[in-house]
Amino acid sequence: MTDAAPITARPYQLTDDPHATTDNLVRRLIKDHLWPQKNRIFLTFICMVLVAGSSAAMIYLLKDVVDQVLIARDRGMLYLLPAAIIGLALISGLSGYLESVNMEVIGNRMVADFQQSMYRSVVWSDLQLFHDNSVGNLISRFINDSYLLRVSIAKALTGLVKDSMLIIFLLGILVIHNWSLAVLTIFVFPLALYPIVRIGKRMRKISRNTQVETGELTTRLDETFQGIRHVKAYTMEDTECARTSAAIDRIFFLTRKAAKVQAISRPLMETLGGVALALAILYGGLQVIEGAMTTGALASFMAALLAAYKPMKNIANLNATLQQGLAAAQRIFAILDIQPRITDGENAKTVNRVAGNITFDEASFGYTEGTKALDGIDIRIDAGKTVALVGPSGAGKSTILNLIPRFYDVGIGSVRIDGTDIREFTLQSLRSNIALVSQETSLFDDSIRSNIAYGSHNATTEQIEAAAKNADAHDFIMALPDGYQTEVGGQGSKLSGGQRQRVAIARAMLKDAPILLLDEATSALDTETERQVQTALTRLKKGRTTVVIAHRLSTIVDADEILVMDHGKIIERGTHTELMARDQVYARMYTMQFSEEDTPPRVAAQA
Repeated sequence: MTDAAPITARPYQLTDDPHATTDNLVRRLIKDHLWPQKNRIFLTFICMVLVAGSSAAMIYLLKDVVDQVLIARDRGMLYLLPAAIIGLALISGLSGYLESVNMEVIGNRMVADFQQSMYRSVVWSDLQLFHDNSVGNLISRFINDSYLLRVSIAKALTGLVKDSMLIIFLLGILVIHNWSLAVLTIFVFPLALYPIVRIGKRMRKISRNTQVETGELTTRLDETFQGIRHVKAYTMEDTECARTSAAIDRIFFLTRKAAKVQAISRPLMETLGGVALALAILYGGLQVIEGAMTTGALASFMAALLAAYKPMKNIANLNATLQQGLAAAQRIFAILDIQPRITDGENAKTVNRVAGNITFDEASFGYTEGTKALDGIDIRIDAGKTVALVGPSGAGKSTILNLIPRFYDVGIGSVRIDGTDIREFTLQSLRSNIALVSQETSLFDDSIRSNIAYGSHNATTEQIEAAAKNADAHDFIMALPDGYQTEVGGQGSKLSGGQRQRVAIARAMLKDAPILLLDEATSALDTETERQVQTALTRLKKGRTTVVIAHRLSTIVDADEILVMDHGKIIERGTHTELMARDQVYARMYTMQFSEEDTPPRVAAQA
């Protein structure tokens, strides 16, 4: 038997790893996500070197253009130098093309790998992750952080290779023309090192905060768009616009702050560049006057110095750009490092088809610290029987349904199927024995056929249609223009509530699992639609162990046992007749609902 977990589920807080230093993040990025593309990266590096080398060579030839063509009037050089420049330009252009294409492929491949890995990590994680983190936050990491990291990596690779190599080639030109002048003009640039490092640290913090706010904005948009009917029904358009505008303003403030911080390097580099150029003109001019340097050499020197300004500025901004990317990488790695806690035990066994006997033995559980959603629950459900759970919100009904398929693990006690602790089964085989139909019907933006066959990939057309017929869905499906190929829209938006539920019931029919969980499957439907769906549910429940959460008590009067829950405890249990005879909590709930209904509850139950 697997050891019991803590009574409270441990939260999934997607926070930055405080030990994630720049070196650790960079090493992980290189090892896990860049090294697999090493051949393409190596080719890109060669192209960058060729671009840098050919650009520097054209600047070097400026010396001969001035000295040999303009001053010495050498006609042979007049034809040779332009030809050489054209050749260098072709090399630069073709290499630049290959570099750009490969950088796009590298970046897009990396983003795809990140997003695929994040998706796998999230899908295989526990439901607790979604309890502790907003969907908008997760989506923001998928889209915004992965894109920001791609841009940062592309700029980093370009800066570290092409810009660095261009600077090295240009420094070589400066030294070749006049080493003393080169030393004099270059020594000013190291003065920018300290402020550049400081700027990078500030940029990382600002970028991290910006991504957090972007996640909050994504959550706000998701909530508003999903609940747009309620926004309009309660005339909250202005309020939601104000809230969203406030979130956008916070992002604007942070991006403006980032722009100001990053721009600090510009006046610094402009000033240092001006100082270097002034020294080159002063000292270089003296060298030319004294005959120690040719006019062409000085012209080429100054051209190289000016050409070095842009890559030096890029490298000056590189640290800030890299820190933005590393802030995004931290948020991405927080998802990649998620370790699911509900997994197969070391000696987990595969179970084929269970009989369906379910037992809760002194089961306790809490979603958050200091709370108990269940407190010492004892339940026994015989195979093929129906047990209904009733009670107020927060009583623990849904928690019981969550524990049976191990969406969460019980904290104290155990949940057993056919006498075996469910933690001793493999998750796949356990859940293959359970079908779920809930109030929030999960239909995907696909065809009706695909939605019915969801989880039953090998189902034949005949099996799918048979399931639909048993769910009273076949007739309305065939009345649609494209029949079973009709696209249902996001969350089944193109179908009515009753139609969505019948498709969900058909899905459960097709799965043919021995255990059925019904989570208020008809509470959102009107009375007439509920009667139609109840007929389908009656067929679905036949021969299966069924645990049903009911809002309308009239739908569960035929249950083999009814459990009345409150604050995580069972306060009453028995059949409908027994509970009505006791005239306690259940009887009062039932009488209150009966007085509000237009039709006798027994009729509704048998419909």
